[in-house]
Amino acid sequence: MVYPISFPNLNLTFNINPIAISIFGINIYWYGIIIVIGVLLGLYLAKKDDGLHGIKYSDVIDFVTIAVFVGILFARGYYVLFKLDYYISHPSEIIKIWNGGLAIYGGIIGGVLTCIFFCRKRKIKFLNMADYIVPFLVLGQSIGRWGNFVNQEAYGSLTESFLKMRIYNESTLEFISVHPTFLYESLLDFIIFIILMKIRKNRKFEGQLVYLYFIIYGMGRAIIEGLRTDSLMLCGFRVSQFLSLFLAILSSLMYMFAEKCRRKNT
Repeated sequence: MVYPISFPNLNLTFNINPIAISIFGINIYWYGIIIVIGVLLGLYLAKKDDGLHGIKYSDVIDFVTIAVFVGILFARGYYVLFKLDYYISHPSEIIKIWNGGLAIYGGIIGGVLTCIFFCRKRKIKFLNMADYIVPFLVLGQSIGRWGNFVNQEAYGSLTESFLKMRIYNESTLEFISVHPTFLYESLLDFIIFIILMKIRKNRKFEGQLVYLYFIIYGMGRAIIEGLRTDSLMLCGFRVSQFLSLFLAILSSLMYMFAEKCRRKNT
């Protein structure tokens, strides 16, 4: 059954079936379509930067072709790992990524590892490739979060704030008002995208864009994660919140070190 999703203070109501279309009995889900849209739009925009930072667009295409599949595998594996008790009892659910359950940090880990090996094989500087693709990566994240909206997942705690979102809680069999944390992160990601696009052609040092991404996203995600009700937990801690803060601090230190080296050499 499809339940309405509404934003009462904005007078908006949506009735969205997670299944976009069925073809010969095969269901095509909005979740997957939205992810594909994010990837294709990112690739389209990235083409205009061909040659930036010494990176060829053809290399970006080859990298993304590999990284998308590796990233999805890692994103799913990361999510399953922290809900292992459930998936051991329900192994058939592991492959059902269309129902949600892709952890962004798992995808980032998979993407970074793929990038390291790819750049080593193609003899490309890793930080140059990372700076080239990171604005479009975060744009894809911004778009991809709307897959959570369709699936009515990745929402936050109860609230009566202006942006409250009303959804149906199947556990309590009632409508509840919650923080639309998917929307918060989507907006955060889009703001980061705008910032990175503004400075991409005038970066001061290698790695500047990717460091800024982890600094801003890490701090923002740590705050947003604190509002969520479905956080992956480890020893009582929110895994993504801890990792976000760690990456933000580490990237800040690396940014300051790189800036210090730049000034020293100018």
